[in-house]
Amino acid sequence: MKKLLFTAAVAVLGFTSVNAQDEMTTVGGFEEGDVFVEGNFGFGSTNDKNTEIKTSSFDFNPKVGYFLSDELAVGVELSLNTDKTTDDVADSENKNNTFGAGVFARYYFLELGKRFKTYGEFGVDFDSSKNEQTVASTSSEFKTNGFGAGLGLGMNYFVTENFAINFGLTDILAYRSDKADVDGAEAVTSFGSNVNVFNNFFATTQFGVTWKF
Repeated sequence: MKKLLFTAAVAVLGFTSVNAQDEMTTVGGFEEGDVFVEGNFGFGSTNDKNTEIKTSSFDFNPKVGYFLSDELAVGVELSLNTDKTTDDVADSENKNNTFGAGVFARYYFLELGKRFKTYGEFGVDFDSSKNEQTVASTSSEFKTNGFGAGLGLGMNYFVTENFAINFGLTDILAYRSDKADVDGAEAVTSFGSNVNVFNNFFATTQFGVTWKF
């Protein structure tokens, strides 16, 4: 019995020691020379029974980055987006597909606990979109070319040393310029901030995964 109690006590002490060591040790993080691959995605849909209008959207944003220092990374990214609106009363459908490519710079400035790493990110991109409209079986389409620059915030939660879940807030500060590919069309520009993203975090956040090499 004494031997059994001694063995149990050693096991408990060992488990407690491992847990204490894990709590004191930072999990994950980045260093100069690290490379990461990341994929953020977002989606949403609405179905208004009063107006018979349905909307859906999907975004996918893969990235590859390289750390110039322990805090600063630069990289390239792609963006895929699709939006669709259906109006059953008007018998119409509007669908927009966008493909873009750009570059970004990311700076890590705050650690929240042992696993959370917070960053700010600035990026610029060029994109091309195709809009298709159908009203009462009559279809039309046009293309738009655009340029954008934006500042956002994000956070990595490291599940393991190399694998993290990513939460990204986009368009906190953004500039856009779009021009339809039709004769006589003028560019449409916009600039603004969207600081109210913090009031409804899950409605404005892109979720994704990050893998560090």
